[in-house]
Amino acid sequence: MSELRFDGRVAIVTGAGNGLGRAHALLLASRGARVVVNDLGGTHTGGGKSSQAADAVVEEIEAAGGEAVANYDSVVDGDKVVQTALDTWGQVDIVVNNAGILRDVSYHKMSDNDWDLVYQVHVLGAHKVTHAAWPHMRERGYGRIVNTASAAGIYGNFGQVNYAMAKLGLVGFTNALAVEGARKNVLANVIAPIAGSRMTETVLPPEVCDALEPELVSPLVAWLCHEKCEENGGLFEVGGGFYSKLRWQRAQGKMYRLGRDVTPENVRDSWPVITGFDDEPAYPATVMESMGPIMANVNAGESKGGNQYIDVDEALGWEFPVRSTKYTERDLALYALGIGAADDPLDDAELQYVYEMHGDGFKPFPTYAVIPALSLVMEMAKEGIQPPGMNYGLDRILHGEQYTEVVRPLPPNAKLTHKAKVADIWDKGKHALVVTEVDSFDEDGDLLAKNRITTLVRGAGGWGGDRGPTEETNVPPDRAPDEVVEQKIDENQALLYRLSGDWNPLHADPGMAQAFGFEKPILHGLCTYGFAARHVVNAFAGGDPRKFKSIEVRFADSVFPGETLVTQMWKESDNRVVFQCKVKERDADVVTRAAIEFYDEIPKKAPKAKKEAATPAAASAEPNSGDVFEGIKAYFAQNADSVNRIGKVFQFQLTNPEAKWTLDCGNAAVGKGETVKPDCTLQLTDSDFMDMCAGKVDPMKLFSSGALKISGDLMASQKLDFLQKMDPQFVMDAAKARAGGSGAPAETAATSDNIVEDIFLGIQSYVEGNNAVTQIGKTFLFKLTDPESAWTIDTKAGHVRAGGTSADCTLELTQDDFLAMTSGEADPMKLFSTGKLKISGDVMASQKLDFLQKIDPKEAAEAVKKARAAGKSLLAGADAGGGDAASSVLAPKVFEGLAARLADNTKLAGEVGAVLQFNITSPDSSWVVDLTGDGNVEAGTSDAATTFTIEDAQLAALAGDSPDVEELYMQGTLRVDGEINNAKKLAFLKGLA
Repeated sequence: MSELRFDGRVAIVTGAGNGLGRAHALLLASRGARVVVNDLGGTHTGGGKSSQAADAVVEEIEAAGGEAVANYDSVVDGDKVVQTALDTWGQVDIVVNNAGILRDVSYHKMSDNDWDLVYQVHVLGAHKVTHAAWPHMRERGYGRIVNTASAAGIYGNFGQVNYAMAKLGLVGFTNALAVEGARKNVLANVIAPIAGSRMTETVLPPEVCDALEPELVSPLVAWLCHEKCEENGGLFEVGGGFYSKLRWQRAQGKMYRLGRDVTPENVRDSWPVITGFDDEPAYPATVMESMGPIMANVNAGESKGGNQYIDVDEALGWEFPVRSTKYTERDLALYALGIGAADDPLDDAELQYVYEMHGDGFKPFPTYAVIPALSLVMEMAKEGIQPPGMNYGLDRILHGEQYTEVVRPLPPNAKLTHKAKVADIWDKGKHALVVTEVDSFDEDGDLLAKNRITTLVRGAGGWGGDRGPTEETNVPPDRAPDEVVEQKIDENQALLYRLSGDWNPLHADPGMAQAFGFEKPILHGLCTYGFAARHVVNAFAGGDPRKFKSIEVRFADSVFPGETLVTQMWKESDNRVVFQCKVKERDADVVTRAAIEFYDEIPKKAPKAKKEAATPAAASAEPNSGDVFEGIKAYFAQNADSVNRIGKVFQFQLTNPEAKWTLDCGNAAVGKGETVKPDCTLQLTDSDFMDMCAGKVDPMKLFSSGALKISGDLMASQKLDFLQKMDPQFVMDAAKARAGGSGAPAETAATSDNIVEDIFLGIQSYVEGNNAVTQIGKTFLFKLTDPESAWTIDTKAGHVRAGGTSADCTLELTQDDFLAMTSGEADPMKLFSTGKLKISGDVMASQKLDFLQKIDPKEAAEAVKKARAAGKSLLAGADAGGGDAASSVLAPKVFEGLAARLADNTKLAGEVGAVLQFNITSPDSSWVVDLTGDGNVEAGTSDAATTFTIEDAQLAALAGDSPDVEELYMQGTLRVDGEINNAKKLAFLKGLA
């Protein structure tokens, strides 16, 4: 390790006759610095004067072979202190403002002299010395300043009001010096030390003072004074062997939009938010960063209002965390029973909603689409996740209105991802309406259902806000209904319906119901909604729920289990029915302004686009950040004169992936990395940078939210507006040059997906043929999320592949954590202990994965390079360059054989007469078998009457010489979704394995 030296540097250390100052001076001198040892020689309270202390330190330095000179002036005469350095060595490079005194006395007894003396030595003295040295440092383009604060100034201390004032004043003094001096390489920092000295011995026990050696503080001072240290504006606590940087922390706080009346009561009620640090506190480091929330508020415009129950500015537009849910035929059947379906178990039309083996196929009832959406909101509420500004409980809310739309018929089972937000908030006078929109997407990312949940918040209106739409919709015509259906609600219907996820105790607990003013638990509004939807579908869609498009209702009154629901329906057109519901016993309207729409044709899921093999030499012409800077380079070349007049250097530090670019607007130059020391530095993610360049996001919004950090010459950042004048064609030309292989290609980072596959390609090269690995005899499944992928390491077979559903040991973690773990940035045990890495199955087997640490990174990289050159891809489950597929993969052989069989026997397809989907796992692949017409087999997915799911290895049993489909189904090896009768027709696969 190279020693940090100060040869050729001149340092001034004030108060260097004893304690900390002496330790600083001795250490700097021992490392080659020439030191001005300043000490007035007075007492710790500021009285007296003597040259003895400074002279003793100089003698000690010179005796050790160093250079030093004594100075006996008060720091208030700072120009004399600095002149000593200039007269002796002609320069000054380092100033350590250490001189100080104590005048401890309680505030009510403190005299003006007590105050003035402390201020003069600590604050005025530091200013005088620094101000005298400042022009010389600026002229030389080098300077290091270390000021000395105290914990008393940071935290306060009894009897030290004067001292605390002065010490915290030095922190502000340092912060401003750091900003002004940075461009000239004059850096300033401040320490808050604790050490044994003439001052601390008056307030600390002797044994503590003895342990707090000043020599333990000086190493930090020396580093902050060194030319290689680029720290600037830092505040450090140090003492007793402890070293730590401090920063300002700010609570997220409460923001009231401009134009909103703010009262002392508002501040009182928001006090936990104003003073709380639990919810992602901020760490402003500059004046501009501290002003971020205020600037954002100014840019946000006028307040939309609110009251103690609802803050519209905070809540409106808030997005819920994205969540995923799953459902199966069981969930659908339970829901159908919950909305009164199949009350006659011999009714074949409704049996299809509850029986998965129905001869005509199982059919989900479409209003189930509201269940995952509402459950999402309720589960988050149970977890304490709710929109900010919503300050009311369950006692105030009622389900007011509901709109549900399905883009296509619901599949029998699905994994859904939900994105929800607060879309509207209306002030209805006494009450308020809060509208939450939830969009639900399937596993392919396609929109499947939309929900608009309108909640009535009782007593929460009256702030004078927007009342929302006022026109009446779905008004029944003035004539008798075209259809009327009556159905008795069972006494236990609410208890059955709540099993679908609506756990509100109002619908189950008699005591809770009475507390809310009801004689007994009421039926869920959405249960009534489902009853009515069934009545309309059966009356006007021929009982075919696949024609259903949307439903919209307003909940007017409660329904009690045991009452009779009467649904009155009016046909407006072939695709639209208006309806309303009454309770027969009370003649009360319970659902009003309601309508259901139907599709002309049953919509189908759009087929997934086939993935074409990527051409290794081809690159995307979609612009990336590298292209942007190449475009700026081209712009600079054509506009050098106007760019040079800006005269500033900007550095962009991008993350995810990391990159650094320098724009030298004094020389019209663009470079990768730090080519010139920047005046202004901008830090943000690569994606935010691209969105900002594309105009998708406002830079001020990025800055105010902390996503864009600006340091250095903040005002210079405003001169970057010239980038908005740049012709986008410069960027497009750079992207085309990169994609076409001509010109200077912009640098891009590999995607994380490619990196993951490269890692497993490297593992495969090590595993294949390695006897030590095959002796482990275990299979490991890595299930990654965000984004999702699965990878199997079969040590027994010596094989690595993409995909997989089962293994001896399964490890689950996010892709980012996996990459951090494999790069050594994250410790596996720490990931496991914090719950970020989940291990299931044979947990002990996971310890045998230590063989991965023996893989030579260079050999793995070389193996990946060769594999990529040959077009090899684990994702394809075979050699993408035309090599032989792994012998263990059966699916391609089976389905290629089936295609040939269909070509030879054109009558075979007609014997089945249905489209079938085969989803194969371990490795994953999908195949569509169209057994209508002449028949066809192709890779991919499509809408199908029946979906079969089975592991690749089990295809041998399904497509062997004597397949037993029923046994495979009963064992759970073969999963069948949809029209289960098609499983009896799988004999066409016989003999293909």
